[in-house]
Amino acid sequence: MSHRSRARLSAKREEDATKARARATALASGLLFVSGAAALVYQVLWAKQLSLVVGVDIHAITIAVSAFFAGLGFGGVVIGRLADAVGRPLRFYAGLELGIAVAGIAATWLLAHIAPLFATLEAQQPALAWLMLFAIVATPPFLMGGTLPVLARAIAPRGSEIATATGRLYAANTAGAIVGALGATFLIIPGVGVQGTALVAALANVAAAVGGLTLRQSREQVPKAPDATGTVGHSGGRLALILYAVAGGIALGYEVVWSQAIVQFLSTRVFAFSIVLATYLVGLALGAFVCTRFVDRLRNPWNAFAVLIAGAGLVGLGTISALGSWVAVAQTALEAIVFNWTGSELAGMSARFAVAAAWVVLPPTLLLGAAFPVAIRLVAQESRVGRDVGAAIGLNTIGGLVGVAVAGLVLVPGLGLIKTMAALALAAAALGLVALVAGQRRFPATVRRRPAIVMAVIVMATVALSVMTPSSRLGDLLAQSRRGALVTYDESWGGTVAVLEQGRGEQHFRRLYIQGVSNSGDAMPSLRYMRLQALLPLILHVGEPRSALVIGLGTGITAGALLRFPSLEKTVVAELLPAVLKAAPDFVGNYGAAIDPRLDIRLRDGRRELLASATQYDVITLEPPPPAAAGVVNLYSTDFYRLARARLRPQGLMAQWLPLGTQNDEDTRSLVRSFLDAFPHASLWTTDIHEMLLIGSDAPVPLDVPSIIRRFDQPQVAHALKEVGIASPAALLATWVTDRAGLERYAGDAPAVTDDDPRIEYSSWVRPGEFARVLPQLLALYTPPPLEGADAAFRAAVAVENERLLAFYAAALSAQAGERESWARNIARVMREDGQNPYYLWFVGGARQ
Repeated sequence: MSHRSRARLSAKREEDATKARARATALASGLLFVSGAAALVYQVLWAKQLSLVVGVDIHAITIAVSAFFAGLGFGGVVIGRLADAVGRPLRFYAGLELGIAVAGIAATWLLAHIAPLFATLEAQQPALAWLMLFAIVATPPFLMGGTLPVLARAIAPRGSEIATATGRLYAANTAGAIVGALGATFLIIPGVGVQGTALVAALANVAAAVGGLTLRQSREQVPKAPDATGTVGHSGGRLALILYAVAGGIALGYEVVWSQAIVQFLSTRVFAFSIVLATYLVGLALGAFVCTRFVDRLRNPWNAFAVLIAGAGLVGLGTISALGSWVAVAQTALEAIVFNWTGSELAGMSARFAVAAAWVVLPPTLLLGAAFPVAIRLVAQESRVGRDVGAAIGLNTIGGLVGVAVAGLVLVPGLGLIKTMAALALAAAALGLVALVAGQRRFPATVRRRPAIVMAVIVMATVALSVMTPSSRLGDLLAQSRRGALVTYDESWGGTVAVLEQGRGEQHFRRLYIQGVSNSGDAMPSLRYMRLQALLPLILHVGEPRSALVIGLGTGITAGALLRFPSLEKTVVAELLPAVLKAAPDFVGNYGAAIDPRLDIRLRDGRRELLASATQYDVITLEPPPPAAAGVVNLYSTDFYRLARARLRPQGLMAQWLPLGTQNDEDTRSLVRSFLDAFPHASLWTTDIHEMLLIGSDAPVPLDVPSIIRRFDQPQVAHALKEVGIASPAALLATWVTDRAGLERYAGDAPAVTDDDPRIEYSSWVRPGEFARVLPQLLALYTPPPLEGADAAFRAAVAVENERLLAFYAAALSAQAGERESWARNIARVMREDGQNPYYLWFVGGARQ
């Protein structure tokens, strides 16, 4: 054979080998797409489950979730090294996927049952308790962390192809994660529940394992990598690893800031957070994919790495600095377009959230994603591709954990969100300068003035933006968008907490905003329902109540009302956010609850408080955020009610706030069903036109009128209730709606909200006019209260008060419907009969209290 023929044959073989590797890369990308989807389903699932075990306290949940990322990081480092030592990496990969499936189902099952054991063990051996939880959560991700390095080893890219091939694997894995993040929230958990979702994810892992075994390369042995010593990478690989790890910390620090800076343009619904997460992943995947098209042609990859990392910091700071009312305008426009196109409230609201996420999160994450292939170009050797890719991914992930801790625990509480973002952007600029200098030293033949000029512009622009953007930017924007005056504003890792002065004239009031969403205030309607939330169960209690627990301090009005009840000896409040405690003194009507020494305020999640302490109470009353808010379903499930029931003393009462305007009728029925499934005795009371109160107990709760009158007539109790329009025991009992029988008729066969089926968290948006349909249905359940020991005059007084209250509700519904004549007729009757009632006066603009 001639020399020319041999050359052509050699070239043909090389071409065929290149095509084979390209096919292998495409197939491996498909496997990692499926694997990435499963991984994010698990992450979403376990984050939710962990909130049931350790509570939604930000420090506890962060420690727990950190186990997931620690597992990923160390898995990448350790398994990446093992990948280079195996001869059949695809079989190894299949084994990893099967292991993830088994470990994933096991972890999900354990997290569903381990909360009592964790609480008991934490009280005695806290380190052991957290180690146990860490091991459960970190084991499956440890295996997940090895999947990409192993497949990178399996496709055996040549040196010039490593960055491109690995970048495509990373992009595919991240694209799968997008599907997993959205699918878990929008489809899988609502459809099949928590345990069913774990099974779906496990089946995806099994499918990926089978796919790995069926690849052609799985029947061929890939040569083991030769032993290699020394540093990783081609030139300065160890420095590149260090810089990429630090970049991971900065990038996750951005996420801490973004998650809070963007909230006032979102909602507290879980859909909003999933869309933000998906947008983050879209940026990473798209940036990595685009960069793979030219990464191998870079003459000096250090320059590209420097510009990408520093540029991401500048762009991230710029998008935060440029936030303004224009975002809300753009959101409204796109929401209307999508809603008109689809007819779906969920689609419209999702589009609304996507606008904010696309502006704040997408631009910088595109640059961060593009940095991955460049980092691999700097780090990975053909002889140790598994080790080097695993080290790059693993150390970047571990660096991210450190970045989250530093940003969340140190920078945000100390500097606030804007200055934290500025500090992170400046750190990214400094990191870019280090990379630029490293590139000039290691590739002197490629030194050009242009990269230095670009870096100089980035650094100067970052410094200028850091100085020019006021730290009060987000607080001022919140006040402007909510049409109020900012009283206090607090930025901490747990969430932004603001108090705004709103309203006009005699109807001005203050409102509490957490994460940009209204939670309550001290307007008359709020004062009324919160005082009844505290005092009604105490007045109805069969024995002599001595202890009470409030879950959720909020404005402090409910807790303050408890202090007006003379027989209480122990009053405990479980509040999640320290900033809420700081804001409580800004509200009127709470009787100084936040600084009253009689109140034992415990800064922890309410459910965790019940798990961690066996203390029993005569009354437990809840005033959490609306049930559809992310994580709040933990305080509305049958499982929670059973836990609370176990913490009630004999004849103890559970009082649950039931808002009417925050969910659809079918969701309210599910909430009632959840309560009924836990308490054999239950009743419904109306505390404001938009709120009701469920009261449950193990034992019957007779309405002992002489006892009720005696307790109502206690001076502090009577004064607190008269301030909100409850002037007599008859007016108090007129708020009765129905007993368990009526609630059973309403709930019907509605499925209960449970920990495994948290349906209310994934419910659709409230339909227009839903409140006007739900309230009449509930009021139609009315049965005369079973008064014991009451004479005919008292019964007549209760009936009169109830008729007046219903007339007021009819007036309010007429006003909402625009029926002026009906409104005028009913409100005239109410004011004629009880014209000095401060509650009714509030609505006609006559008085504040």
